[in-house]
Order: sequence, then structure tokens, then C-alpha cells
Amino acid sequence: RRGQTEVLLLFQRGSDELFSSVSSNPYIMSTTANGNDSKKFKGDIRGPSVPSRVIHIRKLPSDITEAEVISLGVPFGDVTNLLMLKAKNQAFLEMNSEEAAQNLVGYYSTMVPIIRHHPVYVQFSNHKELKTDNSPNQERAQAALRALSSSHVDTAAVAPSTVLRVVVENLIYPVTLDALCQIFSKFGTVLRIIIFTKNNQFQALLQYSDGASAQAAKLSLDGQNIYNGCCTLRISFSKLTSLNVKYNNEKSRDFTRPDLPTGDGQPTMEHTAMATAFITPHCLFILFGVYGDVMRVKILFNKKENALVQMSDSTQAQLAMSHLNGQRLHGKPVRITLSKHTSVQLPREGHEDQGLTKDYSNSPLHRFKKPGSKNYSNIFPPSATLHLSNIPPSVVEDDLKMLFASSGAVVKAFKFFQKDHKMALIQVGSVEEAIESLIEFHNHDLGENHHLRVSFSKSSI
Repeated sequence: RRGQTEVLLLFQRGSDELFSSVSSNPYIMSTTANGNDSKKFKGDIRGPSVPSRVIHIRKLPSDITEAEVISLGVPFGDVTNLLMLKAKNQAFLEMNSEEAAQNLVGYYSTMVPIIRHHPVYVQFSNHKELKTDNSPNQERAQAALRALSSSHVDTAAVAPSTVLRVVVENLIYPVTLDALCQIFSKFGTVLRIIIFTKNNQFQALLQYSDGASAQAAKLSLDGQNIYNGCCTLRISFSKLTSLNVKYNNEKSRDFTRPDLPTGDGQPTMEHTAMATAFITPHCLFILFGVYGDVMRVKILFNKKENALVQMSDSTQAQLAMSHLNGQRLHGKPVRITLSKHTSVQLPREGHEDQGLTKDYSNSPLHRFKKPGSKNYSNIFPPSATLHLSNIPPSVVEDDLKMLFASSGAVVKAFKFFQKDHKMALIQVGSVEEAIESLIEFHNHDLGENHHLRVSFSKSSI
């Protein structure tokens, strides 16, 4: 069994729940909206200096339901009031605390919610609280809120809310533990998973770090299909308060205990030190920097296959974890969990740490420092096709093909953008090759004061 790289993510603010979904959910997250709407919206954004418990939501579909609007807020805390303005395609949502509202606005500023193909815009309201009247519209809103709060009470009474029981019906394609982890990690930190067959049904028990994440996952995923038309998720709260996992293998996993055996006498991780020439702070800074601004990186001295990566905020940390967890780097899967530490400590003066700890807070290579940067709308999962930009006029197709081939990548296709030869797409042999090429060639000096910019592309050639 090959080893794996363990990366712990840190961030400077409190933990956000990550609200996303599988493809069949009506809520599909995209990175920031495109075109004129986003330009208009920029002028309306009230910065984080004026937070409010009340959230203003615009550009809602005309047939939006009260429950759908409430569901936007549920992963971040209790929704205490709702005001629907259907004629204006708008709504106001009141959260139980400013912190919950800030987490909500912070997350949706990076991942714009798309409801039935409509991007929906979220910002703080000028109102500090909502006062609703008794019109029929508002009575429906209050009824929806009461229904939701009573469902919270019911589920809390049935069972503690961090452990979910998942049954997969209509099992046409195999479902793995890793697939479940990928789907459910989008709603919060998954601590443990156990999969098993009972009464000829594929089932799983899944424990979150907190009840809000479990509640959000159940609300969004219950009844959804993992694949088109099959593998339907049926989710309920388990009577168990915690899961006891003895082995880390394909049937069970405790993400808080990477040291557990696999059950066949082999440890899950090879604790042989990975050559630092392969995994360096700079390597992790460039890779994680695709999904947010990396402040500090620390390779652990006694376990050089383990690292701490500190992102500038919790939304970016969740984004990096959701896109990079399980990806392969130098032949080994990268396992990412959230760390209990809130920051990476720099070595004390006079204490040499062999260059294992680096501070990147003032790096010029941060992609997201500028508010409203185009980079926010170009965040995609790792793929075998890379987007290249900032190419000088003197550099031709063969130059770039040779550059990428020089690191051992197999170049399968290349295409300059028709209208702009400063940009191109290059397709390599695998996602792993693309990850290593991005680390190697992002910011590569192409001459004429042009440094190559490399990111993952959603397109293929």
C-alpha cells in the first residue's frame, strides 16, 4: 500500500459550514456570477464593515418557494424571520446572530448560489431586524418557518444530530466510502464513516463534527440521486451519538486518526519521510493558492509527509479541502482535514527549522487579494486541462509544449484562444500531471517581463 500526504487546513476566522450539493440538487453552486449582473451587483455590495443579521437576497426565480429561501440560510444557523417580496423577485432573511449572517454572506460571495439556472445575489441588508405584517404572503413565510423549526425539534427529539444513517436505494453503480466522503464533506467536516450491507441494502453511518452540518446535509441530500436516475440517498438521524472506528480501510475511516491500522497488519500511512525536494512549503503554497490566499505553510519536522496549511479565511479552507482532498500528488493521495490549530506558529528567532515553515502573508502571488478579482469566477476542480495566461507574443505553441513536456508531462492537446494569444489551453496526460505542472510552471518566467499564470480549466480541448 502506497503512502499518502496528510494536510491539515487552518484558517483565521471561525468555521463556516460549506453549503453545496450533488448535481441533481436544485441548488448548484458556481463561482461568482458572470456578465453584466455581477457588474451591477458590485455597486450594491455593502462591505463587511456593516454586518447585519438581516440578509437581502435578489434576482430570485419568480416561482421560488419560502422553503427554498429558508434553505439558503439553514447551514449557517437558525433562520428567525423571512420577508418575501415575490413581485420584486427579492427576499429578506433574518438569521439568529450576526456571526451566522457573516458566515452566510462570506460563503455566498465566493460561491454564488444558482437556483434553477438563476444566479441569486446575497448581501447584508440596511435593516437590523425584520418586522413583518399579516399579509397572505407573510403568513405563508411564517408557516414555512414554523414547519422548519418543528422539524428541527422532531429530529432533535428522535436522535442526537451529528450522526447520519444513509441508505442507498436503486444501487445500479457501486458507491464507495470515498464517494460518500466527497459528497457529504461539502456540508461540513466529516469525522468518521462506516459502510456496510444490511437486509441486502447498502448503508452507511456518517459522523459530522457538529449538528448544523448534519442537518444541512440531511435537508439537501435526502432523496437525491448520486448518479442520474439511480443510487438514491435516504438519510435519517442515527440513534448513535458517536462512531467507533477501529480500522482505516475501504469499509471504515476515522479522519481524526490517520494512525489506525487497515486491519491487515499494514498501517494506512507510510511514515517514511517524503523527500522535501518533492513536497515543499512552496509546492503547497502554489497548489492551495488556486483556491484561496495561503498565509503560512509548515511541513512537520518528524512527519514530513504531514503539513499544516493556513488559509486567509474559513471559506477558502473549505473550498481547498473540497477540491483537493483525495487528489494525487507525486503518486500519493492527499488527505485533507481541518486542524484544531488556528494558526501556524513561526519558528522562534535563533531556532532553525530547515526551511520547513514559511510565511506567505506578503507574497505577490496571492490570487484573491483584489476585491472582485476575475480569479473568483475561475475557480474549478483539478482537471487534466490547464488554462494558461500572460503569454508574451514571442512565445509560440511549440515553446509551451516543450516547457510542459520538460517536467515529464505528456502533452495531449494545445490551443491558443482565438481572439487573445495571451491565453491558451493545454491538456496533459492526467489530473495528477496537471497538478504537478501547475505547481512547476505557475509564475514561470517566459521573458519580456511576463510570468506565466496557470489555473485549472473547466473546458477541454
